[in-house]
Amino acid sequence: MARRKLSHEGTLVLDSEGFSKLLADDETVVALVAEARSRGMEVVICALTIIEAVHARTDKARLSRLLSGLRVVAVGDEEAKAASALLTNAGLHGHKCASDAAVAEPALRQRRPVVMLTSDIDDMSKRCGERVRLVAV
Repeated sequence: MARRKLSHEGTLVLDSEGFSKLLADDETVVALVAEARSRGMEVVICALTIIEAVHARTDKARLSRLLSGLRVVAVGDEEAKAASALLTNAGLHGHKCASDAAVAEPALRQRRPVVMLTSDIDDMSKRCGERVRLVAV
């Protein structure tokens, strides 16, 4: 597999699949996160991503260690309104797409360049446009 390159500085955002793979110690995602950190990038997740990624078999000690090294972005009133606007502008409905919009919204506010590890390139590109570089995981 070709090695994926990340930018210097900026922000790496993990969506639910990216964070799930990090929790599962996926070799590719662990390497991408380590590379991002070595390049001075901040690693960020949306608070809702924790809800999506954690399950009964999640290693709680690993979860705690990983979260201590990430910046978790809260979803308050203003963030929810901005995420809703992203959906409206993309012609999408919150019933099916709320969590993706909640991940995309803070990604758009991070220090650039912004890279997102996601399993849903098509849907995330509708929300983020060209302002966030999407990397498939």
